[in-house]
Amino acid sequence: MNKKIIYNILVILSLFIIVGCNLKKVEKKENNEMINVKQNDINNNSSEVIDSLKIFINNQEYTIYLENNETVKSFIKLLPQEFHMNELNGNEKYVYLDDKLPTNESNPKNINAGDVMLYGNNCLVIFYKSFNTNYSYTKIGHIDNLPNLGNDDIKVKIEK
Repeated sequence: MNKKIIYNILVILSLFIIVGCNLKKVEKKENNEMINVKQNDINNNSSEVIDSLKIFINNQEYTIYLENNETVKSFIKLLPQEFHMNELNGNEKYVYLDDKLPTNESNPKNINAGDVMLYGNNCLVIFYKSFNTNYSYTKIGHIDNLPNLGNDDIKVKIEK
């Protein structure tokens, strides 16, 4: 009889140990998940990914769909901004920024209406006509359905 009681006690203790170990694993897993969520929240807030910006051209709202590059990340830090952009060549508007931005220039060969580029390290350009080019730019983004902006200078506001 003593053997049977000891055997039952050992079985019950073993079950408690097994269940107890599994509970610790679950608690640890839940804690790790909570830590991961908090870490992701911190990462998302500190390096928020922005894929588009609002742009107002002569008070008409458009969207700039952004590239993912260091130029764009630095440009976003300067926002919001208001500019008076000058006309050039019957196909683009430009403004020189107060700040220099990192560049990764290349020759796109073709400029499309709506392209937003950086010429050099501080000249923001919005193209409103398509054409071929030999110049190099760093691409910032694109504005869909941008109309012909005409030969006059424009007022621009860009914000997140």
